Amino acid sequence: MQDPRSFWDKLDPKYRLILCDAWGVIHNGVRLESGVARRLLRWRSEGRLVIILTNAPRPPEVIQQQLERLGVPHDAVDAIVSSGGAGIAALSALSGPVGFLGTEMDRHVLAEHGLVIAETDSFVELACIGFEEGRMDLADYQQDLTRWAARGVRMHCLNPDRVVVYGSRRLPCAGLLGDAYEALGGEVIWYGKPYEPIYRHAVALAGDPPANQVLAVGDGLQTDMLGAARMGFDAVFVTGGIHAGEDFPSDFGAQNGLGEWRPVAVVDGLA
Repeated sequence: MQDPRSFWDKLDPKYRLILCDAWGVIHNGVRLESGVARRLLRWRSEGRLVIILTNAPRPPEVIQQQLERLGVPHDAVDAIVSSGGAGIAALSALSGPVGFLGTEMDRHVLAEHGLVIAETDSFVELACIGFEEGRMDLADYQQDLTRWAARGVRMHCLNPDRVVVYGSRRLPCAGLLGDAYEALGGEVIWYGKPYEPIYRHAVALAGDPPANQVLAVGDGLQTDMLGAARMGFDAVFVTGGIHAGEDFPSDFGAQNGLGEWRPVAVVDGLA
C-alpha cells in the first residue's frame, strides 16, 4: 500500500478528469473521511474536473444535499452522476405504474420525480432501490421474486452494489436482490458501475477526454475497479471502504479476464 499523501500530492497532471466514488471513499454514510474536502478542492484548484460517480440509488440533487450536510463544499465537485439518476430517467420514459422495492424515503423520492408506484401486483416493471425497513434478510424476498420472475416482470436495479458500510455496520444493497432475481431467471436492467453507459455519460459531461486522461477512484472491486479496467481508465483502489484493510487481490486481472491489470495505486484514503 502506498502512502496516500505522497501519491496524491504528486498526482500526474495528465489526469484531467477524476471520477470519484462517494460511499466508502468520500464518506461512510455518517461522516466524511479524513481530508476529503481538502483533496477535492485541491484537485479542482489544479484544473482537474471532478465528477462524483456513485451507485447511490438516488438522483444527483439528493446526493448533493447529503454531501453538503456532511461537509463537502458545493464548489468541490463539477458534477454528480448516479445510478439512481440514470434509473429514474429510464423509468420515467415507461408507461404505467411500476412496482417498488426500497425504503419509504426512496418511494417518496420516486414519487417526487413523477413515477407512479403500483398499488397492486399487476405491474410489469419493477424499481429495485434496495431492501425495505425491517426486511434485511434476502430470504424474506424469495417468494416475491419467484412470483415476479414467473410472470416476466422486468427489474430495474438502481444500485448494483451488494453491500455498503454504514458507520460501522455492513448493510445489504439492491445488487443482492438483482443477483437473486437473475438466479431465478428474471430479467434485470442494471444501472451504474461497472456498466459502460454510466461511464459514457460521465465522460461526456467532461467533454469526452481520452481514456488516458481519466482516473477512477473507488473502494469496490467489482464496481469501481472492474468498471475502470473495462473502460481503459487508470484507477486508484481505496482500501478504507467495503474491503477495509485488504490489499488489492493479486489475481483480480486474471479472474476478470483483464490480464495483468492493476490499479496505479492502492491507498487507504484521500488524505
